[in-house]
Amino acid sequence: MLGIDYGDRYVGFSECDSEEILAFPLTTVRVKSMREAVDAAADIASRDGAEKIVIGLPLLPDGTEGERASKTRAFGRVLAKVTGLPVDYSDERLTTVQAEEYLAEGGVKKRDMKRYTDKLSAQIILSDYMSAEKARRK
Repeated sequence: MLGIDYGDRYVGFSECDSEEILAFPLTTVRVKSMREAVDAAADIASRDGAEKIVIGLPLLPDGTEGERASKTRAFGRVLAKVTGLPVDYSDERLTTVQAEEYLAEGGVKKRDMKRYTDKLSAQIILSDYMSAEKARRK
């Protein structure tokens, strides 16, 4: 599976092992448009043999979807058409905060965090999704 933290300027990517036990950060790509984000995601999915894509869905604090979630779903629809892969979504509320906390605990300076935040957020999104899927199957 390929995990994605989609943003207008930066897109973070993560992957998991074939047993879907561990998610790990992959890369962050700077983009200028949704088209560039779709192309980057499709290239990574193809290159790494992804069978499913999980995109972080930025819900509002009350759990409803706003404008940002609509943009993310539009990105997911286009990506699904381009890749032919199933796309699912995972609540990404507070993943950036969580990623920054992990980085701070690891001694990363605030000014250097942006380099790692998006791909680490993508890892958290994918890991949370895998945990939720395991819980559903039980």
